[in-house]
Amino acid sequence: MPTGTWWFIGAVWGELLIAALLLRSGGTRSRKGGAAAVPPPQALALLRGGRRAAVTVALVALHQRGAVAAGRKRTIRANGGPGRTRDPVQLGVHGALHRALALRTLAQRPEARRAVDTLRGELRGAGLLRPLARLWTARVLLGCVPLTALAGPFATGVSGAGLVGALAAGAPAVLVAVALLRLPDTTAAARRLLSGLRERYPLPAHRREVTDGWLVQLYVALYGDPALDLFLPRFSRDGGLLDRPQEDDGGPGTSAGGAPC
Repeated sequence: MPTGTWWFIGAVWGELLIAALLLRSGGTRSRKGGAAAVPPPQALALLRGGRRAAVTVALVALHQRGAVAAGRKRTIRANGGPGRTRDPVQLGVHGALHRALALRTLAQRPEARRAVDTLRGELRGAGLLRPLARLWTARVLLGCVPLTALAGPFATGVSGAGLVGALAAGAPAVLVAVALLRLPDTTAAARRLLSGLRERYPLPAHRREVTDGWLVQLYVALYGDPALDLFLPRFSRDGGLLDRPQEDDGGPGTSAGGAPC
């Protein structure tokens, strides 16, 4: 292969290396304060499952106070005021419910988006999400990897066996770049936090083992659909909160305290 082709291949691996370093950095900030430093359930849900998960936990908290209820056709509707809460995500989600909305639509409403984006910024500041500038720079570099790998051989006029060899030399970098693009923007500290909390709070086998409403929110934040189906089956099913709503088994859904939910 011509020397110019090797320069392109070197550029491919250089882009990949710089992107990997950018993704690796920014998550080493120490978090002090022990249990007091543990984020609230909405924040944990955001780390685990993104915007939809954070809005879901906010809806669980609002539902526990009677502020929201399931609407028609798997929607959520406001059911009075937000109650005594100062949580910005809960207030933003409740403020977006001018009418009954599906969860997907609700999560994209401006009031809910602003509240979740503010929370996302706080998590970046705490070292639980990668810094935005580093994240986007890394993603741009990763997007350039396949373009550089393809442009190099054609720009240098390689053909035949040389073209096959040049593409083969760049293929591993392209595969790694695709894998890195699929990584979430959570840091290693965030993954350790979620893993540690799951060890500390394993999902119980029966809903009646938990009577604390905050713990229900925590379980939903950490486990998502399985916790929703365990603690709030009726509200989750009728409100469209489950990714894969289960069919009604004919029995009345009950909350952690045994009341209909």
